[in-house]
Parts: sequence; C-alpha cells; structure tokens
Amino acid sequence: MSDLQTPHAGDDRSRDDDVVSLLMRQHGDIRNLFDEVEATEGEERRDAFRRLVRLLAVHETAEEEVVHPFVRRSVAGGQDIVEDRLEEEREAKEMLAGLDELDPDHPDFLPRLITLRRTVQMHARAKERYEFIHIRRSTDVTDLAAMAKAIKAAEAMAPTRPHPGVESGAKNVALGPVAALMDRTKDAVRKAMGGG
Repeated sequence: MSDLQTPHAGDDRSRDDDVVSLLMRQHGDIRNLFDEVEATEGEERRDAFRRLVRLLAVHETAEEEVVHPFVRRSVAGGQDIVEDRLEEEREAKEMLAGLDELDPDHPDFLPRLITLRRTVQMHARAKERYEFIHIRRSTDVTDLAAMAKAIKAAEAMAPTRPHPGVESGAKNVALGPVAALMDRTKDAVRKAMGGG
C-alpha cells in the first residue's frame, strides 16, 4: 500500500472556521491525491482516483453554492471573475468525466491525468488570486466562519461524480438522477448560512 495518506472528502474532522483556509487546505488535499494516483497502480490507483473524483466534485459543488454567489455580489467585477472560473470548471469537469471512463491501468490514463492536473492547478491558482483574496479582504470572521460551515454542509451532500456543463445550482438541479441530492445540498447550505 502507498504511504501517501490523503483524507477522503467529507471524512475530514478538522475544525474549519475560515472558508479561505478550508478551501486552501482542500487545494492541498487535491494536489496530494493527484500525487497518490500518479504514484500507485492497480487497485490502489483506482481507490485514490475515486477519492480524487469525489474531492473534486464536492469541492467544486461547494464553491458553486457558496463562494461564487458571494463573489458575484460582493467583489467589484465579481460577475466576470465567476464566469471565468465557471468556464475553467467546465473544462476540468469534461476532462475528468472522460478520464473517469478509462480504466486507471489504460495506457492513456496517466498522460490524461497529468493534463487534468495542470488544468486543475491553474484553476486553483486563479481562484486563490481572484476569489479567495477578495473574500478574505471583504468580509469579517463571522461571515468567513458561516461560509466555511456552509462548505462543510455542502460537502456532506455533494455528488460523487463529475457532471460537465453543470456549473450552477440551476443546472445541477436539472440533472435528474442527482436532482434530489443537489436539492439537499442547497438546503444544507441555506440552513448552514442561517437561511432556514
């Protein structure tokens, strides 16, 4: 077994009371999972890849439900910032969905994984630069904690598979099989944010 041990998405018991710190830690977990997938083979690689898919899915869903709405309404030029991030997310989801159809032992798997990793890392850096820094500067510790709580609630309800073309709550709900799951995610976010 690999000695790289990355937590499973949603299994994390850390006390996160700052949304930016929580999301930055998740970016580190994602990098570590990419390392783990690349360093393993066979069943270990399959397991690591499943955990990577889950973490990417819950992380992006949570950001779509919590971070993007905040940036749209609270950051100058927020609509354009979010639209750029959504386009990056769509591209990464398409790549991930294609990779998810390949067996991890397929010869094309690793090269495609490396391409996905570059895309995901560029997207993460853009979020850190254009969203996270503005969130930290434009809100107080109470709101940072409320958003972190909502992210954790969304993680508990998020889908386990990537859905390209689903970069908004409305599109998530239209998916059919995951509609109930996404409704519960949105309900959990609203409840965590104090919206009932």
